[in-house]
Amino acid sequence: MGHWGWQIFEVEFLAEISVLAEGYVERLEGGGLRASPSSVLIEEAGTRVLVDPGADRDGLLFGLSKRGLKPREVDLIFVTHTHLDHILNLRLFPETDVCDSSFIYRGDEEISYGRLIPGTEVVVVPTPGHTPDHASLLVPIEGEIWLVAGDLFWWHSDAVQRTDHGSLLALEDELAYDQKALRASRMMALARADVVIPGHGKIFRPDQRFLSGLR
Repeated sequence: MGHWGWQIFEVEFLAEISVLAEGYVERLEGGGLRASPSSVLIEEAGTRVLVDPGADRDGLLFGLSKRGLKPREVDLIFVTHTHLDHILNLRLFPETDVCDSSFIYRGDEEISYGRLIPGTEVVVVPTPGHTPDHASLLVPIEGEIWLVAGDLFWWHSDAVQRTDHGSLLALEDELAYDQKALRASRMMALARADVVIPGHGKIFRPDQRFLSGLR
């Protein structure tokens, strides 16, 4: 079961999490899509980690500015996967280290790391299905587990966002690489997560109402 077997509830640390820009997928007239994911800021032990900088430049910069931050003040960027709508804004962070589930990329260097985002106690969990190398993050906050899901879960902006377990497991992903692996990853995630930040859509508690905001 990999990382999912760890007793992460026992980790003692204080983390803050903010959605800087909520993800969306909008259908364009005549075909095509306009899309950018939820860009999430995790702050823990003096380290600022930006998850999925996305493609919405103005939305991301506005979200950072509301936190009193500039792009150069982000310490590390984590990408859940490399679909372009999730990574185009990397160009705003030319000097910032970038990591995926296996390596930190610093210029032309690839540096391996363990199960935690460096400088934090945030757990990296493989969640293949949408892409083969897709990964999500588990963030313990005030006794609950927050899942920064990436595109493990996502909705078109005009879709009804159903959050009961059956609907979440059956949620259609027309871009998925492996539907069987995706379902297995979702089952593991839902067994652990109290709160989910999806790649595109509103924050939710499985089987409960959407959250109106972050604590």
